[in-house]
Amino acid sequence: MVETAAALRTVAHNVRAARTRAGLSLEELGRRSQVSKGALVALEKAQGNPNLATLVRLADTLGISVSALMQGSPEGRVVRVVAAAAVAPLWTGERGSEARLMLTTSGPAPVEVWHWRLEPDEEYPSHPHQAGVVETVSVTSGRMTLIVDGAEHTLEAGQTATFDGDASHTYRGSGAEPCELIMTVHLPPAP
Repeated sequence: MVETAAALRTVAHNVRAARTRAGLSLEELGRRSQVSKGALVALEKAQGNPNLATLVRLADTLGISVSALMQGSPEGRVVRVVAAAAVAPLWTGERGSEARLMLTTSGPAPVEVWHWRLEPDEEYPSHPHQAGVVETVSVTSGRMTLIVDGAEHTLEAGQTATFDGDASHTYRGSGAEPCELIMTVHLPPAP
């Protein structure tokens, strides 16, 4: 519980700082991100429990990565090693699926690295990202269905797909076993 409260305080600080840097009022950020002003006020006060879709909308609107909203000050390490068990899932499905944001690279065009587990027939419909975002999905075990703009693509272990993230897209577990995959989200350079 203490870790959750600390994480929420970090998100609150980072959203407020990014909103201020962008010169946006709460009303304008809410309008652009399609997140209610009330939810934003609560978030900036470190109250509530923002879901993954809300964090993605805010990050896209603010032109930063989801992990930039969630991480504290950089530690200045040359090598950063992250264990999946040390990262809380940002999304969990009713059947046990989950998505963990493992890390985000630094630099002018950051890349988010996610670890997903999709249970059979469970899906996550993703909010379309800002223009210029490219996603890559690499299936390490099992099988999934990737749906982009309504077209279904079956991916098996050992296969990788890439697509423009500003299109509507959904990830669905397929087959009899859970699907494990690594997803990267390539963000455009900050303006």
